[in-house]
Amino acid sequence: MPRGDELDPNVHADDFSAELSLRPRRLTEFIGQEKLKTNLNVFLTAARQRDEALDHVLLYGPPGLGKTTLAHIIATEMGAELHVTSGPAVERPGDLVGILTNLEPGAVLFIDEIHRLSRTVEEILYPAMEDCKVDIMIGKGPAARSIRLDVPKFTVVGATTRQGLLTGPLRDRFGIISHFQFYDRAALYEIVVRSAHILGFPIDRTGAEEIARRSRGTPRIANRLLRRVRDFAQVDGLDTIDNVIAAKACHALEIDDNGLDQIDRQLLRMMIERYRGGPVGLDTLAASTGEDATTIEDVYEPYLLQMGYIQRTPRGRTVTDAAYKLLGLAKPSDPPLLEP
Repeated sequence: MPRGDELDPNVHADDFSAELSLRPRRLTEFIGQEKLKTNLNVFLTAARQRDEALDHVLLYGPPGLGKTTLAHIIATEMGAELHVTSGPAVERPGDLVGILTNLEPGAVLFIDEIHRLSRTVEEILYPAMEDCKVDIMIGKGPAARSIRLDVPKFTVVGATTRQGLLTGPLRDRFGIISHFQFYDRAALYEIVVRSAHILGFPIDRTGAEEIARRSRGTPRIANRLLRRVRDFAQVDGLDTIDNVIAAKACHALEIDDNGLDQIDRQLLRMMIERYRGGPVGLDTLAASTGEDATTIEDVYEPYLLQMGYIQRTPRGRTVTDAAYKLLGLAKPSDPPLLEP
């Protein structure tokens, strides 16, 4: 996992309460993801008009873009109870049966990292999502028998960073599938201004733009960076965040103008200096940098791909000309062809 002051978009315990305080609570307060938000508003309105539970929703995309926040908003907009769990936490089928049989009618069950549900647990979830039934086994051996229990109509909201790891039968049971994109700077600017107002620390236009520019297209990173900039401004005795203190804080945190941190640059530099720009396999990158392969694939790689610094090929990852330009390195020339 990222170390030190690197800006990891995953949630940590030390800032969980602060993240909650900055979360929008209604769909109208949610900034960005306009296409997704417009469609979801239609589905929510239609479900309320029919007085039905919302169809099951799958949210996928890189971490920190608002999947958990949107799950809370869905429950609020539907006036429903929200139950939160995660794929790794539901280890046995009995765990899921206990959750499902205690749901209220119309409840929203949010399953984070839904791609990590075990196959046996998934088998319990299928009939519950489709038919509002749960099959449980009573007894063992020849005396074992299956009992089908009714559960109230409910909505599953699943969140995942890896839609491709979901099994086909599970993915097909979601009626609403929404993809989160990285945010543009205009949306991040609005998020920073809103968060600064909630935190009670004034910020001017240049300061908000500076933070938005360095936030990797990710609201969670924008909010985290805002809090760190606020710390620098407070210690320096400033009463407003401007671009000067924002740039100073980002320099201290080793965040460059494009939002790349030390690990991002280390990955690019290693691919160029050790492997002549690639192709390099994911496991090789993980072993060379000391980072977990999953962290590289879920946290660092999506933004580097989005910015056009690396490419995926069948043989591995390669850097682009933009990466050489970013690091100020010369692109190695191709070795001369040998005469036959």
